[in-house]
Amino acid sequence: MKHYEVLFIVKPTLTDEEVVAKLEFVKDVITKNGGEIAKVQEMGARKLAYKIDKYERGVYFVIYFTAPAELIAELTRNLRITEDIIRFITVKYESKQEVNAWEKLVKGLKLYSARKERAPRAPASAAPESDLAQEFNAE
Repeated sequence: MKHYEVLFIVKPTLTDEEVVAKLEFVKDVITKNGGEIAKVQEMGARKLAYKIDKYERGVYFVIYFTAPAELIAELTRNLRITEDIIRFITVKYESKQEVNAWEKLVKGLKLYSARKERAPRAPASAAPESDLAQEFNAE
Protein backbone atom coordinates (compact mmCIF):
# COMPACT_ATOMS: atom_id res chain seq x y z
CA MET A 1 0.00 0.00 0.00
CA LYS A 2 1.39 3.35 -1.04
CA HIS A 3 0.63 6.77 0.43
CA TYR A 4 -1.31 9.32 -1.62
CA GLU A 5 -3.23 12.54 -1.40
CA VAL A 6 -5.84 13.81 -3.82
CA LEU A 7 -6.85 17.44 -3.97
CA PHE A 8 -9.97 18.25 -5.95
CA ILE A 9 -12.04 21.35 -6.59
CA VAL A 10 -15.83 21.21 -6.82
CA LYS A 11 -18.00 23.78 -8.64
CA PRO A 12 -19.06 26.63 -6.34
CA THR A 13 -22.63 26.63 -7.70
CA LEU A 14 -23.53 23.33 -6.02
CA THR A 15 -25.66 23.21 -2.88
CA ASP A 16 -24.16 21.96 0.38
CA GLU A 17 -25.88 18.59 -0.07
CA GLU A 18 -24.47 18.20 -3.58
CA VAL A 19 -20.97 19.10 -2.39
CA VAL A 20 -21.20 16.48 0.38
CA ALA A 21 -22.47 13.97 -2.20
CA LYS A 22 -19.41 14.60 -4.41
CA LEU A 23 -17.10 14.17 -1.43
CA GLU A 24 -18.81 10.89 -0.52
CA PHE A 25 -18.56 9.76 -4.15
CA VAL A 26 -14.77 10.25 -4.15
CA LYS A 27 -14.44 8.54 -0.77
CA ASP A 28 -16.50 5.58 -2.05
CA VAL A 29 -14.28 5.21 -5.13
CA ILE A 30 -11.23 5.04 -2.87
CA THR A 31 -12.65 2.58 -0.34
CA LYS A 32 -14.37 0.29 -2.88
CA ASN A 33 -11.12 -0.18 -4.77
CA GLY A 34 -9.03 -1.22 -1.76
CA GLY A 35 -7.92 2.12 -0.37
CA GLU A 36 -7.98 3.27 3.24
CA ILE A 37 -8.77 6.90 3.98
CA ALA A 38 -6.58 8.41 6.68
CA LYS A 39 -7.93 11.97 6.73
CA VAL A 40 -10.34 14.20 4.85
CA GLN A 41 -9.68 17.92 4.99
CA GLU A 42 -12.23 20.43 3.74
CA MET A 43 -10.46 23.63 2.78
CA GLY A 44 -13.67 25.48 1.94
CA ALA A 45 -14.51 27.88 -0.87
CA ARG A 46 -11.51 29.75 -2.23
CA LYS A 47 -10.68 31.98 -5.15
CA LEU A 48 -9.03 30.16 -8.04
CA ALA A 49 -5.70 31.37 -9.40
CA TYR A 50 -7.32 31.68 -12.82
CA LYS A 51 -10.77 31.10 -14.30
CA ILE A 52 -11.69 27.46 -14.94
CA ASP A 53 -14.82 26.87 -17.05
CA LYS A 54 -15.99 30.43 -16.25
CA TYR A 55 -15.67 29.83 -12.48
CA GLU A 56 -13.58 32.15 -10.33
CA ARG A 57 -14.13 30.25 -7.07
CA GLY A 58 -14.24 26.61 -6.05
CA VAL A 59 -14.70 24.35 -3.01
CA TYR A 60 -11.45 22.58 -2.16
CA PHE A 61 -11.03 19.14 -0.56
CA VAL A 62 -7.92 17.10 0.27
CA ILE A 63 -8.09 13.38 1.02
CA TYR A 64 -5.06 11.54 2.43
CA PHE A 65 -5.19 7.78 1.82
CA THR A 66 -3.21 4.59 1.35
CA ALA A 67 -4.02 2.39 -1.60
CA PRO A 68 -2.66 -0.08 -4.14
CA ALA A 69 -1.26 1.52 -7.28
CA GLU A 70 -4.11 0.19 -9.44
CA LEU A 71 -6.62 2.39 -7.62
CA ILE A 72 -5.14 5.62 -8.99
CA ALA A 73 -6.16 4.86 -12.58
CA GLU A 74 -9.74 4.16 -11.48
CA LEU A 75 -9.83 7.28 -9.29
CA THR A 76 -8.50 9.44 -12.12
CA ARG A 77 -11.08 7.99 -14.54
CA ASN A 78 -13.94 8.75 -12.13
CA LEU A 79 -12.72 12.28 -11.37
CA ARG A 80 -12.40 13.07 -15.09
CA ILE A 81 -15.94 12.01 -15.96
CA THR A 82 -17.53 13.82 -13.02
CA GLU A 83 -18.65 17.18 -14.41
CA ASP A 84 -18.98 18.85 -11.01
CA ILE A 85 -15.26 18.40 -10.24
CA ILE A 86 -13.43 21.10 -12.17
CA ARG A 87 -9.81 20.24 -11.22
CA PHE A 88 -7.92 17.54 -9.35
CA ILE A 89 -4.39 16.40 -8.65
CA THR A 90 -3.12 13.18 -7.11
CA VAL A 91 0.22 13.14 -5.29
CA LYS A 92 2.19 9.99 -4.47
CA TYR A 93 4.50 9.96 -1.45
CA GLU A 94 7.43 7.59 -2.10
CA SER A 95 10.55 8.22 -0.03
CA LYS A 96 10.77 7.76 3.73
CA GLN A 97 11.00 11.52 4.19
CA GLU A 98 7.85 12.08 2.11
CA VAL A 99 5.96 9.32 3.97
CA ASN A 100 6.95 10.92 7.30
CA ALA A 101 5.63 14.26 6.01
CA TRP A 102 2.40 12.51 4.92
CA GLU A 103 1.99 11.05 8.43
CA LYS A 104 2.49 14.48 9.99
CA LEU A 105 -0.11 15.97 7.65
CA VAL A 106 -2.58 13.24 8.61
CA LYS A 107 -2.01 13.87 12.30
CA GLY A 108 -2.34 17.63 11.79
CA LEU A 109 1.20 18.42 12.91
CA LYS A 110 3.29 21.20 11.43
CA LEU A 111 5.87 20.03 8.92
CA TYR A 112 8.49 22.53 9.98
CA SER A 113 9.21 23.71 13.50
CA ALA A 114 8.81 27.39 14.20
CA ARG A 115 11.95 29.46 14.05
CA LYS A 116 13.64 30.18 17.34
CA GLU A 117 13.10 33.64 18.66
CA ARG A 118 16.19 35.76 18.19
CA ALA A 119 17.38 38.30 20.69
CA PRO A 120 16.40 41.81 19.63
CA ARG A 121 19.11 43.71 17.84
CA ALA A 122 20.62 46.78 19.40
CA PRO A 123 19.87 50.06 17.62
CA ALA A 124 22.44 51.07 15.02
CA SER A 125 23.55 54.11 17.03
CA ALA A 126 24.39 51.94 20.05
CA ALA A 127 26.42 49.42 18.04
CA PRO A 128 30.19 49.81 18.39
CA GLU A 129 32.02 50.84 15.25
CA SER A 130 34.26 48.32 13.57
CA ASP A 131 38.03 48.83 13.35
CA LEU A 132 37.75 49.61 9.64
CA ALA A 133 35.10 52.28 10.28
CA GLN A 134 37.26 53.85 13.01
CA GLU A 135 40.26 54.02 10.67
CA PHE A 136 38.14 55.58 7.93
CA ASN A 137 36.75 58.24 10.31
CA ALA A 138 40.25 59.02 11.65
CA GLU A 139 41.52 60.12 8.24
